[in-house]
Amino acid sequence: MKIGVRSPVTITLLMLLFLESLILIFSTRNHNLTCIQSERQALLRFKQDLKDPSNRLAAWTKDGDCCKWDGIVCSNVTGHVIKLHLRSSNCEAPQRSKLGGKLNPSLLDLKYLTYLDLSDNDFRETQIPTWFWNLSSNLYYLNISYNQFQGKIPDLLTMIHPSVVIDLSSNNFRGPIPRLSSNVTAIDLSKNSMLGSISHFFCYKVNEPMELEVLNLGDNLLSGEIPDCWKKWPRLVGIKFCSNNFSGKIPSSIGTLTSLQSLHLRNNSLVGEIPSSLKNCSELLTVDFGANQLSGDIPPWMGERLSKLIIFSLHTNKFDGTIPEELCALSSLQVLDLSHNSLSSDIPSCINNLSAMASRNKSDNKIFYKTSKGSFFENIILVMKGRVVDYSTTLKLVKTMDLSVNNLSGEIPEEVTSLVGLQSLNFSHNFLVGSIPDNIGAMESIECVDLSTNNLSGEIPPSISYLTFLSHLNLSYNKITGKIPTGTQLQSLNASSFLGTELFGPPLSESSKVVRFSSSVGKKLGDRHGVHWLFLSIEFGFLLGFFGVLVPVQFCKSGGFVYFQYLDEIGDNLCQILYKKILKL
Repeated sequence: MKIGVRSPVTITLLMLLFLESLILIFSTRNHNLTCIQSERQALLRFKQDLKDPSNRLAAWTKDGDCCKWDGIVCSNVTGHVIKLHLRSSNCEAPQRSKLGGKLNPSLLDLKYLTYLDLSDNDFRETQIPTWFWNLSSNLYYLNISYNQFQGKIPDLLTMIHPSVVIDLSSNNFRGPIPRLSSNVTAIDLSKNSMLGSISHFFCYKVNEPMELEVLNLGDNLLSGEIPDCWKKWPRLVGIKFCSNNFSGKIPSSIGTLTSLQSLHLRNNSLVGEIPSSLKNCSELLTVDFGANQLSGDIPPWMGERLSKLIIFSLHTNKFDGTIPEELCALSSLQVLDLSHNSLSSDIPSCINNLSAMASRNKSDNKIFYKTSKGSFFENIILVMKGRVVDYSTTLKLVKTMDLSVNNLSGEIPEEVTSLVGLQSLNFSHNFLVGSIPDNIGAMESIECVDLSTNNLSGEIPPSISYLTFLSHLNLSYNKITGKIPTGTQLQSLNASSFLGTELFGPPLSESSKVVRFSSSVGKKLGDRHGVHWLFLSIEFGFLLGFFGVLVPVQFCKSGGFVYFQYLDEIGDNLCQILYKKILKL
């Protein structure tokens, strides 16, 4: 009985000793492994066609051991070259450290190469040779992003390894989207010039399930409708179709993607309503449908069924109706952007239930979505302090609410001051009435507040002096009166923050006159169509200043994009101001 109990233990110990002996034997044998001669020659021929301004590959010589060269990884068992790490990584002189030139077909002689990273180099105007794609079929990781490579990408149907990751983003590739092997787990084709429909990609062998988990086709020239063939892609976790020319409706079969965590369809020409099938995608962390032509009501079930949402953006669409109270149940929500729609009625008073915004806690983790090949960082484009910013690695720190440019009415709910973790609040260009909440000073994390172009009245609450991080405030074009609280950061703001109000005091100088709209405007019905010369002179002066900036920009190409982006924003604000002032006349 005792022997029977001890025998398995003894056998296990003997097996462990045997395995340890084998490891020692192989370690001793492989200690003297050196680079295989034919592979050294292949690498030297590859180097010969490269431009290397920083001499990164100085150690690559004909007498050296290629397994010890920078960027080379060899197998500990066979000595074959299995990995090539040549990503640009010099932070002090990044441009100088970038490789260039052309790709030598000697890479095909590295028969055991399974990992190739040439990302963030400078192969501008280099046409990807046809032979290169034959090399890719043996890789499980391929990254040639940020290179400006040119050419067309053939179908990638012969990937022999499982769970392949491919990153071809930020190049100048053109042509149709390539069809993929079912072994591909993630592919990034964003920021290229890919053209045409994607039906051939999605609906190819429609009954053959794909293993793809991450698909990024953003920032291309793709067009047509998004195909309704999503059932063959059951493992998808992240989808990015931003900034293309897609049209039509969001297909209902997208609701079959029950593992989906991130869905970006921003900046296309999609129409119709949000499909009800999306309620099945309960793992969603991000819904980014901004800058389309979607319409209808915001579905109440989005607050009930998509309970894990962290980022919810529907800006610049045609949504109408009210803001559903069910959205208040999104306890993890950090970014809410419903701006530039036609939403009406009151702002829900239950917004204090948005727990993440009501917490001062800063997450130590980046916002990401998980796949079988690791985690991918989330990103979102937001307007903060009048600037368009693309947040990614710092997204975890961002908590913002933007309901601007709608038809919202009623008072600002006092409950908004419970959102003590909020950094940016924008309720501008609505029809809000009443006063600024007295307890606004409780929002101690706030950096940006824009309440401009409403019908707010009363005085600025003294508690605003507690907002030590406040750096951007816009109260213009309201009926706010009284003295601007002193001893606060408000004195450092520009006077334009108070344009069109009845406020006085610093930062408004004694000699300066804050522009006020006459109280006689619109008093009588007969005056509604009359000319108010003070109003017109103000706007005419503003237009003169506007074109005074516009004309020089025409002759200055550098920085032109930034200037025009700024001018577009001013123009939009001017239109909104004129429109709402006319309505109030």
